[in-house]
Amino acid sequence: MATTKIANWQYLSDYEQERQDVLEIVDRVFSSGRLMLGPEVENFEKHFAAFCGADHGVGVNSCTDALFLALKALGLGQGDEVLTVANTAVPTVAAIRAAGCRPVFVDVDADTFLMNPSKVEQLITSRIRCLLPVHLCGHPADMAPLQKIASDRGIPILEDCAQATGATYNGQKVGAIGTMGAFSFYPTKILGGFGDGGMVITSDDACAASLRRLRFYGMQDGYYAREEGYNSRLDEVQAALLDYRLQRVDEAVRRRREIARIYDQGLAGVGDLRLPVVREGCSHQYYLYTIRTNQRDRLQEFLGGQSIEARINYPVPIHLMDGYRFLGYQAGSLPVTEQLAGEILSLPMFPALGHGEALRVIDAIRAFFQR
Repeated sequence: MATTKIANWQYLSDYEQERQDVLEIVDRVFSSGRLMLGPEVENFEKHFAAFCGADHGVGVNSCTDALFLALKALGLGQGDEVLTVANTAVPTVAAIRAAGCRPVFVDVDADTFLMNPSKVEQLITSRIRCLLPVHLCGHPADMAPLQKIASDRGIPILEDCAQATGATYNGQKVGAIGTMGAFSFYPTKILGGFGDGGMVITSDDACAASLRRLRFYGMQDGYYAREEGYNSRLDEVQAALLDYRLQRVDEAVRRRREIARIYDQGLAGVGDLRLPVVREGCSHQYYLYTIRTNQRDRLQEFLGGQSIEARINYPVPIHLMDGYRFLGYQAGSLPVTEQLAGEILSLPMFPALGHGEALRVIDAIRAFFQR
């Protein structure tokens, strides 16, 4: 009898549970006569901003555009530099480049994989116009020292919250800590839709007004462009579905944390594994449960042979990718980032993952290290 594959992520079981509600929501929106930037978007923007603790939410078509438009709303462009990390998804840097800016990479903390504040100060120049920390895997970056650096220099912080919806740092939810926060509603995310989607949250009235214009060709009050703008809109049906799922997001995160506890307990002390950490004062949403081992490639291959899908997020840091060689970075320039890229492995993690499936992953990993 064939062994059932344990996927790294899947949504079909969730959809089966939600199917009737989802179809009713879709029918309601399609029957409303309004498909773009209507009441569903407005309601979701209001509810999501309140969930995060911000005054405004501006829905757009992806987190990439959320980052890009936030940078434009801050007035950044050609010649400006943005300090960020290289162990992130390409969209983080693609958004910086789309805004006409140059990314400057800082190394990360080995335990959390997040921007290392102690390395930031030495990279600050007059050209750095924004700090862009990435809340990777669902754990918040160390924001207090970054806020001090930004405040002392008079520069804004734009948070990349694509993987960390709802995570908290000293009691504050990510995205509402800096000047603006960018979120992803891609289907795999903590709060995922049934297609693409993103949002910028902020408590800065001027930034919110600019974002609303920028996402709609720079127009306001009719077909008059007050500034050069773009086309990036969250549609009504996705907003309605996301608003529905927002009501269940805390429950989904509780399940993610339960799975993380199962992994923590079952994998403690196994081989040379280093398990995810949670810094004091932080909450972890476990978008990814990422382990470290010097035997990463062999472990991944072994798990694949056991019909368990484990993924590498991300195998090559952006500063070493061919598409970004022009930035001038060389191997060895970000030593911790580069070391992590050879050791990290993300185990299956999604709310519908069964208890028995999590135990099967643990048993397989234990078997690998006992060989």
